[in-house]
Amino acid sequence: MKSNSILFSIVIPTYNRPERLQKCLESIAQLDYPRDRFEVVIVDDGSQTPLQPVIDGFRSDLPLNYIQQSNAGPANARNTGAASATGQYLVFTDDDCQPTSTWLSSLEAAFQACSEALIGGRTINALPGNIFSSASQLLIDYLYEYYNQAHGEPTFFASNNFAMPRGFYQQLGGFDTSFPLAAGEDREFCDRWKHHQFPMRYAPNMKILHAHKLSLKSFWRQHFNYGRGAFCFHTVRANRTDESIKVEPISFYFNLLMYPLKETQSLSSALISGLLFLSQVANVAGFFWERNTQHRHGKLVVHNS
Repeated sequence: MKSNSILFSIVIPTYNRPERLQKCLESIAQLDYPRDRFEVVIVDDGSQTPLQPVIDGFRSDLPLNYIQQSNAGPANARNTGAASATGQYLVFTDDDCQPTSTWLSSLEAAFQACSEALIGGRTINALPGNIFSSASQLLIDYLYEYYNQAHGEPTFFASNNFAMPRGFYQQLGGFDTSFPLAAGEDREFCDRWKHHQFPMRYAPNMKILHAHKLSLKSFWRQHFNYGRGAFCFHTVRANRTDESIKVEPISFYFNLLMYPLKETQSLSSALISGLLFLSQVANVAGFFWERNTQHRHGKLVVHNS
């Protein structure tokens, strides 16, 4: 790897969250990595709240490229950022994430082991006192275990902490912007990556802290939207592979509800298990809401085998 060129382009979509963006950039400013080997591409996805003061506060510390666009969603914003990136590798995170100091050095080690892979890192809940945030992170942990460990080679990484060669990203055409929300487009990207038989690797030392504060209402909305994204994912995949829509088996849901109780049988574990059940109710509701909405608008086209 060339030491005199930009190796990593960190792409961060952001929307109306200056305080979270501030903390994200503060963490990136603490990276133990040479400043001349990475750049930060921030895409303001049509925020009403001014972000320029936050950006200006880091121009002397970080190599920044600030782009503004009309609101079009995070998938589109990531594609916009990637189009302006100059690094050999694209690194995606979100504005509510705080990379640890060794984030890029761990990522470089992972690419030295497999330079053509989609590398996914580990996400840690930064709000352990918030039971809703804890439940959502535990769900991601379960999905990583289910989709990655059980299948030998990984098949899914969340877009708040993954990276890939820029050329492969361009070959795939970036993120699918037909997804209506920040839900499911990363899963579809990973599935398309695997469809092209590109490698995927998990790098647990590539860590970020995720500070997504949730309430009961926002927890329900988050997982309702995940259900909407899941329907979009399964529809896109079915159309691409000319197969019928397939969902996870019953054992997936049973093991999910038991997952918080694997380590301890405490009251908090039982509460989180209950929240995971609620998340799946919301997910199913969002799945069928999106299905019925697309059907009403004549957008539903699914091939059946």
